[in-house]
Amino acid sequence: MMPNGHRDFPDEVGIKEQRKLKAERDAKIEVWYGLGLFGVVGWSVVLPTLLGVLLGVWIDLNWPSSRSWTIMLLVGGLGFGCLNAWLWLNRQRNKIIKERDNEQPNDH
Repeated sequence: MMPNGHRDFPDEVGIKEQRKLKAERDAKIEVWYGLGLFGVVGWSVVLPTLLGVLLGVWIDLNWPSSRSWTIMLLVGGLGFGCLNAWLWLNRQRNKIIKERDNEQPNDH
């Protein structure tokens, strides 16, 4: 490593080449992983929202009131689902960053 904390040009090129080769090897996995990601994120939002709606309809039918439990639980389920998806995506992002950092050579 250079004194100012930057890598030498050949080291940087080597790291980028390793990433490129790994991406080419994992290309098929990446496509399926990306499609699966859409499914996981979608279901993590849709499922709590639908459960909230179903519970809200059941409460509204059994205990009528001036307030709509269906709408309140729809919004609550949607908020919970979005938070759940965000947390999951954040964990995946941190995992990718950690893997990328582990691939880089240590110049200690």
